[in-house]
Amino acid sequence: MTYNILSEEGLNKLKQDQPERFKQQAVGGKYLKLQDLDLENLDGIDIEKMNEAARIMRGLMFCALESVHSGHPGGSSGKTEMFLAKVLGGAMAFDALNPKNTGRDRVVWSAGHCSPGLYGGLALMYESLKRSGKEFDAEKLRAVMPQDLTKFRKHDGPQGHIENYYPLSDVATGPSGHGMPSAGGMAIAHKSSGLDTKVWVFMGDAESEEGMTYEARNVLNTVGADNMIVTLDYNHFGIDGDIDEVVITPYINHWLGMGWNVIEVDGHNVLELTYAYRKAKQGMGNGSPTVVIAHSIKGKHYGANENSAASHGAPAKTEDYIEIMKEIGFEVTGDVSADIEKVLESLTPELATYISERLEVAKNNIKSEEENLELMKSKIGDRPLTNPMTITRPDELPDELKFEQGSKLATRKATQAFFEWLMKQTAFFWAGTGDLSKSILTQKAEDIYGDINRKNPYGRGIRFGIAEQNMAMMSTALTMDRLPGGFAPVSVFSSYAVFTSMMSNCVRLSLIGNHLYPEMKGFFIMLAAHDGPETGEDGPTHQGLYWMSMFNAYPGIKVYKPMDANETIEMLFHAFKKGEPIALSVARPDTVVFERGGDTGVPEAKEAVSGAYIFRNFKENGGKKKTLVISGVQVLLNTIETIPELEAQGLDIKIVAVTSPELFEELRETNPEKANAIFSEEDRGRSVCIHAGWKGFLYPFMLPSDHEERSLSIDNYLKSGSVDEVYELAKLTSEDIKGKILSTMSSRA
Repeated sequence: MTYNILSEEGLNKLKQDQPERFKQQAVGGKYLKLQDLDLENLDGIDIEKMNEAARIMRGLMFCALESVHSGHPGGSSGKTEMFLAKVLGGAMAFDALNPKNTGRDRVVWSAGHCSPGLYGGLALMYESLKRSGKEFDAEKLRAVMPQDLTKFRKHDGPQGHIENYYPLSDVATGPSGHGMPSAGGMAIAHKSSGLDTKVWVFMGDAESEEGMTYEARNVLNTVGADNMIVTLDYNHFGIDGDIDEVVITPYINHWLGMGWNVIEVDGHNVLELTYAYRKAKQGMGNGSPTVVIAHSIKGKHYGANENSAASHGAPAKTEDYIEIMKEIGFEVTGDVSADIEKVLESLTPELATYISERLEVAKNNIKSEEENLELMKSKIGDRPLTNPMTITRPDELPDELKFEQGSKLATRKATQAFFEWLMKQTAFFWAGTGDLSKSILTQKAEDIYGDINRKNPYGRGIRFGIAEQNMAMMSTALTMDRLPGGFAPVSVFSSYAVFTSMMSNCVRLSLIGNHLYPEMKGFFIMLAAHDGPETGEDGPTHQGLYWMSMFNAYPGIKVYKPMDANETIEMLFHAFKKGEPIALSVARPDTVVFERGGDTGVPEAKEAVSGAYIFRNFKENGGKKKTLVISGVQVLLNTIETIPELEAQGLDIKIVAVTSPELFEELRETNPEKANAIFSEEDRGRSVCIHAGWKGFLYPFMLPSDHEERSLSIDNYLKSGSVDEVYELAKLTSEDIKGKILSTMSSRA
């Protein structure tokens, strides 16, 4: 039979005869709708008590918002039942009195602005434990107690956005969309280490508009991360309005189309949520991750702004707050400290006991350290169960990490050799690129255990595809964790140097996490390949000229730019020794491996870890002395060619090779005598700095040595607080500025 589908009659006939032509089934993902289903009650789940806990939790978070008249009520209130069902519903593994137990499930608040929700939940939990007779050191646990809510968003209280050092939070979040890939990195590390721990994510619907969430969904289903469970708070609102103004396709398709399992529930029905979480934990038998789409009301019970975009970041006025609290059953006055006590009057001994008992269930879900270690050994035990951060430079380097002096070899081939060697030393090293493994040369390292996928779940290579943001967020986040046994995962992730700017915010977030919670400090290597003008054939879009100064400005990471292959190896070992993340610059073309020692005057490659060294000293030929400060092997080689002509012009040339200005600044502090021998004040006065990128990268070699004493700036991350508090923390108050000016005048008088 023939059809003319351009006619309505012909099209209708085709629909009638062959309806399958008009349907498309998503491959892989399974679907289950629990919304409005009459469900049998579950043992241990007291709906009445859970709803009462939700009422008290909302009261506490509304008090926190009133204390500072800022923050985010909308998403916080909307996620109340989701939080309680997750923590108290029996699916999660969590010990409130040992919140960073390595066997626990991980929790990521991708919706990091929902801090009032987390703090309200923690305050309810820990107050219940206290009233049930549990003894604990709240400060040591970093627990949030009810009266702490009076200091919300102040420098000495709970932070404005959720950070990784709180219980039930394992990643510093804030920028929309970054939390999900962070959680994905942790999920991959746990899954590929043979563990059955779960990673739970609180995510907003509007943030899924962020492209990197698409990138994460794609990778996570591809690798079979069925230990990943996302709660999507589907309230239809972003900050500016209804998400339907942006997302025009059926929302569920965004997940089913990626092969994810989808469970739909009423986001305020604790029984539906509890069933969904337990089912997600069981899995659906297809190896796919699960999203629980929780239909919710943004700003539930938050007065006139309920069910609107306005509730996102607009706390109520005091008179409205009093009315809101009255509506949910609390007679308050606006005195927040007293209001908190009024709310807690509803926390009866019976309810406190119930919450404590449910937290005990969560604790009992945790496998012991011994069980988890045995589990890892059974899955990956043929590999060295060595903590990567204990790996040190051998006294005698293996042959594969030594490169013939006088030969030509690209620095990217040195990193290839190092990562291949490292992968054989530890089971806890992961590697990936933005679809460039064969160009950047991480492929050999990845091939040792293979890429992670459903057929090879314990691989160590991660196929990110062309998705630099997701790659950076996953790769840095997986290092900010400690696996059972205390093993600290390490990652290398890479792209062309010029593209690292796309990863900068992800790196920044991880560094903030390292700063706020140094006990869980992560170590990673951002490999910036094909750096500099050497990538000339590809044009200006591919020339990494300015990226180094961006990362040079971030506290907690250092930029390394070795001059040759042997220096590259030495600097990598140095980075492991320091345990501080690095951005490592390597070039594409083969360049000389310098001859060192003896009559060459060039020191051993180990000197590269000083950040600068004398490559060529003055000849004392009677000429005018000039110190050339050089970063980058090609500009160094080009400069060397000019030396005879420069000497013929009456100059005496010294060359200082710079491998990391930041390491040299450290040397000036720790060993000023050595630093001065390399680069003295006299050198500074006669220096010419040469770098194939932004000149500011070499400012420490240009500016007067006391330039830091004569400058005021912010050199680390700050806490929440009022304008005055933050300026005080930054030491940028009018008094600080006046004092700096006066001291400078005095010192230079």
